[in-house]
Amino acid sequence: MDNVVLYRKYRPQNFSEIVGQEHIVQTLTNSINLESISHAYLFSGPRGSGKTTMARIFAKAINCQDASSFEPCNTCDSCQEIMGAKSIDLVEIDAASHTGVEEVRELISGIKFLPVKSKYKVFIIDECHQLSKSAANALLKTLEEPPAHAIFMLATTEAHKMIPTILSRCQRFDFKRLQVPEIIKKLEFILKKEKITYEPPILSLIALHARGSFRDAESLLDKCINFVGGDGMLTVKEIKELLGIVEVHQISQFIDYILQKDAKKAILHIHSIIDSGVDLQEFIKTIIFYVRQSLLLKINSDSLILQNSGLSNDEIDTMKSQISNLTEKDLQKMLECFIEAENKMRYAAILPLPLELAIVDITYKEL
Repeated sequence: MDNVVLYRKYRPQNFSEIVGQEHIVQTLTNSINLESISHAYLFSGPRGSGKTTMARIFAKAINCQDASSFEPCNTCDSCQEIMGAKSIDLVEIDAASHTGVEEVRELISGIKFLPVKSKYKVFIIDECHQLSKSAANALLKTLEEPPAHAIFMLATTEAHKMIPTILSRCQRFDFKRLQVPEIIKKLEFILKKEKITYEPPILSLIALHARGSFRDAESLLDKCINFVGGDGMLTVKEIKELLGIVEVHQISQFIDYILQKDAKKAILHIHSIIDSGVDLQEFIKTIIFYVRQSLLLKINSDSLILQNSGLSNDEIDTMKSQISNLTEKDLQKMLECFIEAENKMRYAAILPLPLELAIVDITYKEL
């Protein structure tokens, strides 16, 4: 397992290891205890929140040869085969690359056959919203009248794109975006297992940068470990350089120039940021994050949760001072200008130009 990336090496293998989706774990484990297994489940939620992992654990649990608990034993033949991706009774496909009706019909043709070794034949269809209309209709017929031994587990990041008739035939579970403290807890566990020393602030930096995705956080941690070497110490300075993280004081200074209506200093600040190697698109994302937090703070001073905002008490005090003479409408207009600039930057021939125009636009408006 030494050469396996972290997100695969530390993928949960039991329900008890799942973090942040306790409401779903409780419902699924109760259904196993009560032997009330549905024929179709839909897992919907943001990427990296554990949808496919949950589906695999559930597949192991319902086919586990040790029936003493709702948890899979991970030692019987069935569990071992599923963990090693060798089970012929677990069929997993990615709908993003298998969108055609013929591919779905081929899948459905095998449903009528009984499982070879397991109690249930489980079909996991990832990104199922990408199935073509004809493929989705072909799947629908099977979901209406499935054989007793077949269980479908559909996973999607965009449930609103699926046809309503499929949604109505599934038990739907909505996975929530993971919070910063939950991601930090998992990163601490991994670093302890890997016996790697680190400066505690790096955990918050990685967790915030992952934007609610365990998988992204683990991939970033893997990148950081490779950067410093297996025996090195993870430091805040090195992590900021590697990930191109924009520091809050850089954003705060930029907002000060905007509020002072000093377009020259604001644009020079942007050029200084670019020269220091910071990703400009990451910079404007952080500006939008900062102004949004300012708006929330203006609307309700208790709305900022320190752990999830990633801001210190001093940074929040600075933010309060900056917005003291602004209205909610002022912050809304500023936020809309930066969002528009971010969208234009994706296609701009000169990358900084949309942000420079936004600076001129905002500084010449009445705030």
